[in-house]
Formats: sequence, structure tokens, C-alpha cells
Amino acid sequence: MTLGQDTAAGQDRTAVAGRPAGLRARKKQRTRDALLREALERFTTQGYERTTIDEIADAVEVSQRTFFRYYASKEEVALAVVEMVESTFVEALRVRPAAEGPMEAMRNAVTSAWTSVGETIQSVIPVDLYMRTYQMIESTPALLAVHLRRSAVLEDGLSQLVADREGLDVDADPRPRVAVAAFTGVMRVTGRLWGKGQDTSLETLRELSERYLDQLGPALAEDWGTARTRGGRACCPVRRPRG
Repeated sequence: MTLGQDTAAGQDRTAVAGRPAGLRARKKQRTRDALLREALERFTTQGYERTTIDEIADAVEVSQRTFFRYYASKEEVALAVVEMVESTFVEALRVRPAAEGPMEAMRNAVTSAWTSVGETIQSVIPVDLYMRTYQMIESTPALLAVHLRRSAVLEDGLSQLVADREGLDVDADPRPRVAVAAFTGVMRVTGRLWGKGQDTSLETLRELSERYLDQLGPALAEDWGTARTRGGRACCPVRRPRG
């Protein structure tokens, strides 16, 4: 997700996080949500590649043209909820107090965003379907490739946002990119672990994310407390090359 990026299908799209007012807007939102739910159910049960746009549109009783008013492609609808979650985090980071350091701000943004993330997801699809969608993306090469490309764009945007908060030039100072790479790396790891687990609750994902983020600082510290030779402590044997 690019920061401030316009969606490809134009102004007919309505942000899910801010529920629309007005009869016409609500009707459009219901159509968008119905297309999303139908698409994700079919993707996760019969496979992404085997599902056609016509099948999705027919099930919702709209035309293919109507589908494209809301989503530019199968790929976009498959990643729509992931983008909603990312957008919620980005906006939470934007409003963090300037006094917070980069890592503190990103951590607090995730923590503060959890309530709205849960509301955003559950306003459109069941949490279980979100989990199955995450698993589907991870196991579908075409979608995973797109997701990773989008993640790189997201990291660039977050790095610029962090640099702006700190008054730094993101191209001259490597710290914003390093901090964002470490942080988003932890979030990807916890997402994959959650996707492999049996507990599909968002609370489990939250607790897992927070537990791993708590270890980010210690993991980057020089000394992990292992039995190396430091100050007379016992050490692990060093493997020497053969020959």
C-alpha cells in the first residue's frame, strides 16, 4: 500500500473503516462488502486461480462491470482486507506524539490500532475468513509475490514517515529504513505464526505480536546472554574449518 495512493477503480470505492452515510452510499458499501466476502470465500475454498470474476459477480447478482467499479482485479480484492489493516496502522503512526522515538511510536501505533483493526475486519468478514485469506495469500505464489512487492512499497512509505517525524533525510540517513525493516519483519513473522496456529482470534494475534515486539530490542543487543567467552565466562566451542 502506498501512502496516499488512489485506488485504481476510481472514486466509486468507499473506505470500509469509515462507514458511509446516506442510502446510496450504504447500498454501494453493501455491494462492495458482498463482493469482497464472496471473493474471499471462493478463493479460500476452491482456490484463487480457479475462481473467476464472473463467478464472484454472479453470486452477488451483479454484472462484471459492477465488480470492476469496486475492484480493479482479482488480485486487488484478494488483498483488500490486508490493505485495510495496513492503512489503519499507518494512520495510527501518523498521529503518534512527536516526543516518541521511532520504535516506540511504531509499537504504540500497533497497540492503539488493534481495536480499530478488529472493528474494520469484523465489519466486513469473519475473523476466521481473514485468517484463511492470510493463509491463502501465503500459499499462492502469484499473490505472495504481489504482497511482497506491496510490502516493499509500504516500508518505503513508513520509512519516509519516520524520517519526517525525526527531521531526517531518508536517503542520507539509513536509520529510518533500518528501524522500519526490523519492525515490519517482526510483524510478518508473527502474522505467519498466527496463520499456522489453531487459535484464529485477533486477541491471539495481538498477544503474539506484542510478545515478539518485546523481544526486538533484546534481539538487537550485542549480548544475548549465551555462554560465550566474555569476562571469564564459559564459552561454546568454536568450530574450526577442516583441512
